[in-house]
Amino acid sequence: MSTGTKDLKEYSHEELAAQPIGAWTGMAYRRVVGALRAQLAVEDLTQPHWWTLNHAAGAPGVWTRPTLTERLLPYDDLDTDFDAVYDDLVTRGWLTEDATTGTMTLTEPGEAARLRARDRNLRVHHQTHENIDPADFVTTINVLRRIVANLGGDGSLPDDGK
Repeated sequence: MSTGTKDLKEYSHEELAAQPIGAWTGMAYRRVVGALRAQLAVEDLTQPHWWTLNHAAGAPGVWTRPTLTERLLPYDDLDTDFDAVYDDLVTRGWLTEDATTGTMTLTEPGEAARLRARDRNLRVHHQTHENIDPADFVTTINVLRRIVANLGGDGSLPDDGK
């Protein structure tokens, strides 16, 4: 995969400082999420499928449809029908639901699918970090967290879903 970073033009500090952060964060979001969604689509998954698989794997027998939906809604930008996602994963045999408590647990095939999707997402993660010093990446995340907080959002890192 060519990233085009070899030909990245250099700009002055002043030129860069004058750039609209919303335009650049929006463009980065669309590129990163688009690449992730394309990799998940190879496994016939959407991001909500991926989120569900990860949460169910991270806390087996803890999440119910209502609690997981509430947890995932802030990240959803596709107006997802989460019940349809859960139904799909159950139909595939990747997720089970306890008849009494409603808690969800991954099956062996579900865990195998999650690991395949994780490997695909890691490729995007590595491509995203290509030619970026880890300290610069950390600085970028901290700057974005501060921007979110400055505009009234929660600048905390997401918890691990457990």
